[in-house]
Amino acid sequence: MPGRFASNSEQIDRRTSRSICDAVGERLQQSLRPEPRLTSHLEHLLNELRKRDRDGDRNN
Repeated sequence: MPGRFASNSEQIDRRTSRSICDAVGERLQQSLRPEPRLTSHLEHLLNELRKRDRDGDRNN
């Protein structure tokens, strides 16, 4: 979307973006209390996301 970012902004590479996301995720895990038990459906969805993340990392 043109105009959403300043034209002189720098782009970050995929590896840097992944590192930032990982760091944010780690901080969130530390600050949020874990739920006692996820529903089986939610657990399935989370496992699917993890699998897709691993598969995506292999393709880059």
